[in-house]
Amino acid sequence: MLKLNRVHHIAIICSDYQKSKLFYSEVLGLTIKQEIFREERNSYKLDLEVAGQYQIELFSFPDPPPRPSRPEAAGLRHLAFEVDNMGEAARYIQAYGISVEPIRVDEFTGKRFTFFADPDGLPIEFYEK
Repeated sequence: MLKLNRVHHIAIICSDYQKSKLFYSEVLGLTIKQEIFREERNSYKLDLEVAGQYQIELFSFPDPPPRPSRPEAAGLRHLAFEVDNMGEAARYIQAYGISVEPIRVDEFTGKRFTFFADPDGLPIEFYEK
């Protein structure tokens, strides 16, 4: 039987590298581990760390096609981060001028959650611990 140890990384392609770099590192507070410019691809690769455990790779490529989000398309649906306090997390994101959906309650777990979007419209969820 195959044994998967953990999620190694999540890769995201952005349309505006500097804007997305600021969003993920400054707004969400992910730690920048490494930044590489790949001249042959005219592309940046930014390695970001989430709470010392997970890695998000942020890529830039010239003129990537837009990601369909509405209606929801097949494939990756959203990226979710666990937070300690939903109200505080939502207010923090809103302070940056980012629109946050109304906080809802998961009918199966009783936990609160909400959604907002990154600069390219990728849905991001905050899910309360």
